Amino acid sequence: MIQNRRFCTLAAGLWWGSLSTLGFFVVPMLFAHLQPVAVAGGMAARLFSGQTWISVVCAMLLIVASRGRGRAQEDGAAAPQDYGWIALVLAGLLLALLSEFAVAPRIVARENLRLWHSVGTGLYVVQWACAGLCFWRLLRPSSNPPPSQPA
Repeated sequence: MIQNRRFCTLAAGLWWGSLSTLGFFVVPMLFAHLQPVAVAGGMAARLFSGQTWISVVCAMLLIVASRGRGRAQEDGAAAPQDYGWIALVLAGLLLALLSEFAVAPRIVARENLRLWHSVGTGLYVVQWACAGLCFWRLLRPSSNPPPSQPA
C-alpha cells in the first residue's frame, strides 16, 4: 500500500508540476520572447496538446493505481474521501480532454478567439486545481498509519 501511495504521489506531482510549468512559465515566456505572436501561439498550441497527453497518462495511472484504496473497510465499500479523490482525477481528465478536443480546435481556427481563449484558460486553471488537490491529498499523512515496528 505504501509503494502504491508513493507511485500515486509521483504521478499526481508530475501532473500538477507539468501543468504549472507549462501554463505559468513556459507559455508566458513564449509570448514574451517569440515573435510574431502567431508563431508563439502555434508553439503554445503544440505544447498544450502535449500537456493534454501527459495529463491523460497521469490520470489513467492514478485511476489504475488507486483501485485498492477503499478495500480497507470490512464491507468492501470505498471510503467517501476515496470517491472525492477519484472525482478530482476524473474531473481533471475530463477537463484536459475537453480542452484538447472542444476548445483547442476553435482557438487554432481563430474562431471567436477571445471567448475560446478565456474558456480554455478557465478549463486549464480548474484542471490545475484538480491535479493540485489530488497531489495535496496524497501528500497528507495517511489516516491509517502503518503500525510501528518493535525495536
